[in-house]
Amino acid sequence: MKKLILIPLAVCLLACGNNEDYDATGTFEAREVTLSAEATGRILSMNFEEGAHIKAGDVIASIDSLQLTLQREQLIRQQAALQAGRPDIQKQVSALREQIASQERELKRVDNLIKEKAATQKQHDDLSAQLAISRAKLDATLSSLTQQSSTITENAAALETQIRMLDDRIAKCSIVSPINGTILLLYAEAGELAAQGKPVCKVADLDNIYLQAYFTSDQLSQIKLGQKVTVIADFGDDEQYEYPGTITWIAGESEFTPKGIQTRGSRANLVYAVKVAVKNDGRLKLGLYGEVRL
Repeated sequence: MKKLILIPLAVCLLACGNNEDYDATGTFEAREVTLSAEATGRILSMNFEEGAHIKAGDVIASIDSLQLTLQREQLIRQQAALQAGRPDIQKQVSALREQIASQERELKRVDNLIKEKAATQKQHDDLSAQLAISRAKLDATLSSLTQQSSTITENAAALETQIRMLDDRIAKCSIVSPINGTILLLYAEAGELAAQGKPVCKVADLDNIYLQAYFTSDQLSQIKLGQKVTVIADFGDDEQYEYPGTITWIAGESEFTPKGIQTRGSRANLVYAVKVAVKNDGRLKLGLYGEVRL
């Protein structure tokens, strides 16, 4: 008698279990960013604890940059000394210009005297030769000083590039969050040694999370990007909350049904991942089970 009673009960339970009030299931996820050190050095400070809410641009950790700062100061002093040695071209050739102007006046005076038979052609030729020499000397001096100034300019530009490189390295000693979010994990503490590429913390945007659900191929015709759907968060013990959601991404390729994911078609092997954006009211947690109702 017991066997005859148990079999119908089991059949009844299975039948009831197939009355699913959802179209897809999945788990809540968020945009996560693992921040790694871009510089090598001792961590001077960790400015936030796990669970802290941060904004984009907040400095989460600071790495010792003293040596880089000292190198930068040294380059700035070298640049200043180099600029101090730049020649003042106009001042250095002003005497030559005055000499040439004087010689030109004298040559003009001699030309007038020659017309009056009061000076000789030799005087004219001597002054012309002196004027040519002065002009050649001016051209040579200008060329030399210009070349010297150009060399100083190039060397100063090279130092400026090195300073900018150090500025970039110094900036990388501050680990800055690129997003608004919450610190999920800290992988390092103040006083520890950071190395390039070594993770320091993980940040996630928990305000705007999404449910990654899986739909079968025969359901694709019912969904589209931007579509409004209902998301049900299951907290267990019959505690469920509904949220408005928006489909923001549909996978271009199918995949085998992930372990632990239920679909409306119990025999479905290939499914399509879909992301449904949900505004978090503070109750939703990463990894929480959820359902989608179209």
